Amino acid sequence: MTINVLFVCLGNICRSPMAEAVFQRLVDEAGLTDQFRIDSAGTGSWHVGEKAHRGTRQILAEHGIPYNGRARQVTRQDMADPHTYIITMDQSNSDDLRREFGNHTNQYRLLDFARETAVTDVPDPYYTNNFETVYQLISDGCQGLLETIRQREGL
Repeated sequence: MTINVLFVCLGNICRSPMAEAVFQRLVDEAGLTDQFRIDSAGTGSWHVGEKAHRGTRQILAEHGIPYNGRARQVTRQDMADPHTYIITMDQSNSDDLRREFGNHTNQYRLLDFARETAVTDVPDPYYTNNFETVYQLISDGCQGLLETIRQREGL
């Protein structure tokens, strides 16, 4: 069985590709690569086809994490499987998905899984340039998410 995880933010150039790359690294380090399909997408279409934001690429490189993806928009097909974990970066992303596609059984905000912060929404570094802070929040959330999935899925 393959476990699908889709990270979602607004434009799919800052937060969700960062989460995709960080989570992929954690899954690889846990020796679970073959059991996961990890992707990211945006609720909007503004950046479709573009590389991740240079700030995201830079912070990932500083932490030794590769990423070569291109931005895309969430599709109805992404949302069709009730077993896919849909992981949003903030409440606005969650609300946008629910408006567009209805409720999804496994839709959560990433920081619902964080252990080291009381922050609930990953701030958008597109506007603030705080990529290191965002990286730390995403890393915390991704670690908790992987622990949760391992428990739920018996990995």
